[in-house]
Amino acid sequence: MKYIYITPLAVLASLTVSLSADAQTAAAYTGKKGKLTESELQRWSHLDLAKDSVPGMSVDKAYAELLKGKKGVKVIVGIVDSGVDIDHEDLKSVVWTNKKEIAGNGKDDDKNGFIDDIHGWNFLGDAVHETLEMTRIVKKGDDGSATYKSALAAYDEKYGKALKDKKQVDFLVGADNAVQKHLGKENYTIEDLNGIVTTDPDLTKSKAVMTRILTNAGPAFRDEIKEYSDYVDGQLKYNLNKDFDGRKAVGDNVEDIKNTKYGNNIVYGPDKEEALHGTHVAGIIAQVRGNGIGGDGVADNVEIMAVRAVPDGDEYDKDIALAIRYAVDNGAKVINGSFGKSYSPHKQWVFDAIKYAEKKDVLFVHAAGNDGNNIDLPENANFPNDSADNTKEFASNVLTVGALNNQYGDSVIAPFSNYGTFNVDVFAPGDEIYATIPNNKYKYLQGTSMASPNTAGVAALIRSYYPKLSAKQVKQILMDSGTPLPADVVVGEKQDVNVKSDRTSKSAKMVNAYNALLMAEKMSRK
Repeated sequence: MKYIYITPLAVLASLTVSLSADAQTAAAYTGKKGKLTESELQRWSHLDLAKDSVPGMSVDKAYAELLKGKKGVKVIVGIVDSGVDIDHEDLKSVVWTNKKEIAGNGKDDDKNGFIDDIHGWNFLGDAVHETLEMTRIVKKGDDGSATYKSALAAYDEKYGKALKDKKQVDFLVGADNAVQKHLGKENYTIEDLNGIVTTDPDLTKSKAVMTRILTNAGPAFRDEIKEYSDYVDGQLKYNLNKDFDGRKAVGDNVEDIKNTKYGNNIVYGPDKEEALHGTHVAGIIAQVRGNGIGGDGVADNVEIMAVRAVPDGDEYDKDIALAIRYAVDNGAKVINGSFGKSYSPHKQWVFDAIKYAEKKDVLFVHAAGNDGNNIDLPENANFPNDSADNTKEFASNVLTVGALNNQYGDSVIAPFSNYGTFNVDVFAPGDEIYATIPNNKYKYLQGTSMASPNTAGVAALIRSYYPKLSAKQVKQILMDSGTPLPADVVVGEKQDVNVKSDRTSKSAKMVNAYNALLMAEKMSRK
């Protein structure tokens, strides 16, 4: 599952009169300086806490004071994701090209097992939508295992919530339509709503709901409604639908890790728009700096290798394991994994791939997840991870990243971000991150999916300018050099859990590019 956070925001806050004040507050936080300007918001993750009062990664400061005039080596970053729009105006110049392969000749020129893999590989073929792993487990039937019981309970809860959300969204659409019909126009304002005088109880209710939503969400409320409605519909139609078979289009045997001859070389998939998540992730890392269009990537000397393995739903362990191995074998030194799930039937395949990456000195940066949970607890497990027993890491090359928002203070950890002293290593900007999306467009997105590539970008910077440092050393630098979190923070979706910052992650720190490069300089001299 892609770790982008689809928040109900003002939409669901307006659906029921009984919605708690806590839930409304959780969706309406602002930065310490008040509302950031548009230019600040577009690059807040690159700003500096001391200079700008924003908990960014000091990327701009690093370029201005440490990297000016320096030359680094090219670093390939593998993007294991939903696909990447390699034709995007702000990405096409940084896309990896397999120089050992001759385009379009239908041959595996470099003998790596993949025909015409010019810019990466698409392990999903024409598949787009997929079920969740819990759905697949429940569909197989009761085998008497604890995993089945857990998956069934989780499925029933998630399916029930999706039905409730669907009902609420439909009610909201109905309220909007009722107001439009009464006013005789599609677009209306708060003043128009205030002017409605009626004894019709249904219209009175619709007026109250739409007044609240326009007050909270503004005139673009229908975009929010559609986004959340599409999310809920997708859950019911695909993710939680036990009768849906998304894998049929791929044509492989998902239970056989040795069955590797599948997929194709169209790295954005059958529809570029469906590669939104991976294109955004790629942009955070590598969109061209200083070209006057869109935003700026963190790293300036990288090539993006697109490896499509994450559908709209839960990824298969087989695809992730093979995707990691593909990226490693074709030269990636950093791999970003902005995905994850709660159940992993073939987790050992992925563990073995991670250990293979470790052996080849490749850093795997992974998103912590968006449930607002303590993932140290077994019931909140987030796969893949780097521990089989939740007590000892089996690899030294995995960095798990939680998300920050742009307000420094006790609420600096984004409400959706998972946390944990063992299974989360560090935090990075992940809320309202501006980057590329398909077809030469740009958008703000949020999630640990955005925090992970911000971190991967800094990792790529280190590996570019200090290439002799190992993946293990780069991981340690990113953790040790970070800016400390405030001593006391709140975590969880309702921001109702108060903890000491050292209970949120191993490092209790926020990634800082400037400090990381200084530490890398010192370590490389040693």
